Amino acid sequence: MTLIGEIAGLATSFFFAATAVIFTKTGQMVGSQTTNRMRLFFAVIYLAVLNWILYREPIPFSASAARWTWLSASGFIGLSLGDAFLFQSLVAVGARLGSLLLSLAPIFGSIIAWVFFGEVLSPLQILGIVLALSGIGWVVMSHKEPENTPRGHTRQGVIFGVLAGLCQAVGLVLSKPGMSDNYPALQANMIRMLAAAFFIWLWTAFSKQTKPTFQSLRENPRATQLLMLGALVGPVLGVSASLLSVQNAEIGVASTLMALSPVIVLPFSYFYFKEKIGWQALAGTALAIVGTAVLFLA
Repeated sequence: MTLIGEIAGLATSFFFAATAVIFTKTGQMVGSQTTNRMRLFFAVIYLAVLNWILYREPIPFSASAARWTWLSASGFIGLSLGDAFLFQSLVAVGARLGSLLLSLAPIFGSIIAWVFFGEVLSPLQILGIVLALSGIGWVVMSHKEPENTPRGHTRQGVIFGVLAGLCQAVGLVLSKPGMSDNYPALQANMIRMLAAAFFIWLWTAFSKQTKPTFQSLRENPRATQLLMLGALVGPVLGVSASLLSVQNAEIGVASTLMALSPVIVLPFSYFYFKEKIGWQALAGTALAIVGTAVLFLA
């Protein structure tokens, strides 16, 4: 029994956990919007180089129109709309509740994949998903936000958080038919990232923020270096691993393993940001690990 999808899903969480630490720092330096735009900018450059080296075409124009349609829609909904809703949710309700709402993605993904692709999870897989998501939720809810964190659990923020999870799930589901016949994950990622970057930068130009974005980077070379590193780790390696996971595992299993970042990031929070880790976070971590183990054994 191959575990490529499960291993790729777990690797995705590690990549995204590292990226969260990096982009938290760049967000403090140049703002979340600049971070969001530039991560896509650098990711497209990296992916073009990698695709040129590996497949002799920086942009996979050889892909069929149907594949471009599926993957472009996946990138627009999952990476552009999903992240836009997530940022609005984080501002309205804070990082803790926003992250918890994003964890709804595996549930949405399982339902959509069952309805449209006939993917049925075994009882053991469902148990693993429930345990892992319960552990993730416990970790997230046990985290105490700094006093200056935006408060007010408004209805709008909750709606945006739910929409972020839904968009992420839809993006993953749409990528599955786009990657049929073992289509390379790096090429699929390039198409998704191009679609996301196109819409993000189109909106940037429309709102006349292109020049200020690059100006803020010129004034902060350290942020540029971190953004280049974060783009490689997250949008390139992390998203490519997530596509490989979706290609080789059920949507519900893959998206659950990808949602483990709040658990994996705990050591970074403790050693790098000097945050205190309570027993609830440790218990939630243990529960998430048990759920992950069940998914690998299912």
